[in-house]
Amino acid sequence: MQKPEAIKHLLRNSNHGSFVNSDGGSAWAPSNVALCKYWGKRDIELNLPVTSSLSISLGKKGTFTNVKQQGEADCYVLNNITIDPNSKFAKRLCEFLNLFRPAFAHYLITIDTNVPIAAGLASSACGFASLVMALNNLYDWRLSKQDLSILARIGSGSACRSIWEGFVEWQVGEDFNGMDSHGKLLEHYWPELRIGVLTVAIGEKPLSSRDAMQHTVLTSPLYAAWPDQVEQDLAKIKLALARKDFVLLGEAAEINSRAMHATMQAANPSINYSLPETSQAMELVWELRRNNVPVFFTQDAGPNLQLLFLREHTEIILRTFPQLDVIMPFPDAHTEQLIIVDDNDAEIDVGEKLAVHLQGKQHRAFSVFILRKSEEGVEVLLQQRASNKYHSANLW
Repeated sequence: MQKPEAIKHLLRNSNHGSFVNSDGGSAWAPSNVALCKYWGKRDIELNLPVTSSLSISLGKKGTFTNVKQQGEADCYVLNNITIDPNSKFAKRLCEFLNLFRPAFAHYLITIDTNVPIAAGLASSACGFASLVMALNNLYDWRLSKQDLSILARIGSGSACRSIWEGFVEWQVGEDFNGMDSHGKLLEHYWPELRIGVLTVAIGEKPLSSRDAMQHTVLTSPLYAAWPDQVEQDLAKIKLALARKDFVLLGEAAEINSRAMHATMQAANPSINYSLPETSQAMELVWELRRNNVPVFFTQDAGPNLQLLFLREHTEIILRTFPQLDVIMPFPDAHTEQLIIVDDNDAEIDVGEKLAVHLQGKQHRAFSVFILRKSEEGVEVLLQQRASNKYHSANLW
């Protein structure tokens, strides 16, 4: 089946093009990191995978997209910068929009994201997920999340998992038309879980995930063993989630990641996304484990790592990785969050209180001064911070 046929099937019960919201359609979607990886397609046209996969969303890391039908030509604005229509980014977006575009329609697409583009941090996942949800609002399709997941998958495979927040399984499916290959939210809640994004490089990677995936399938002698590896790792991860067994979760995720990269490295020619800094970071993770600190890593198709650990080990891990971006995938009632701001007090992110203070990030805060008048003038109440405070101890 070709993409237009799949789109027509999904929109068969909607009045596509007969209603257009004049205010446009908007939506936000989280980025996600696969704990059990998606690597290999059985159908390139529809992005149908060889195996199932499983991911966790990355909190406030993601993309907000607004779509308006207007103008005489498409216009794409990314983080307040107009994108060259001849760029790879714009061409891929235009190709996808052509699947939905009513006759003679053009779009103004405004995208705001805090995820680096094409750096191996799942920017396309949250990008295409937010885009299809914005189109759903623009045209009032009223599609289910399952159908939106299928639409997002057609744009970018891993995008089918970014329709939801939390743990999501992308079910491999069997149908030739891909209607049974979509994300499914898993009802597991783990507020103590932390994901640490360790950014080694944010530049565009030399080989896209799409090209690297196909090259691996065609040339790696290790790829034949990949489906069995995924089946084993996926079962362990699901068991770990059911039991809330963090060590089992971390071990399975790290093994799955290393197996994927070993499969790529066995391709001809070899694919290696890691940089020397990536390998150094892995060694530090293993050193922490040797010192009984349970922390694990996973690596998508890029040089950056995502660390897995629990709330109680945040401080010791930040002392090893001072620039780690700590993410809480689930709200945690026991952990305070601070609003991170720029020099103009505009909100740019949120962060765990401990991490924000240890890293010295600029954040919104309030100071209270207690004054009283006396015969001698105005008195100010002074307070000394406790000696056991993790910052500014004993300061008046």
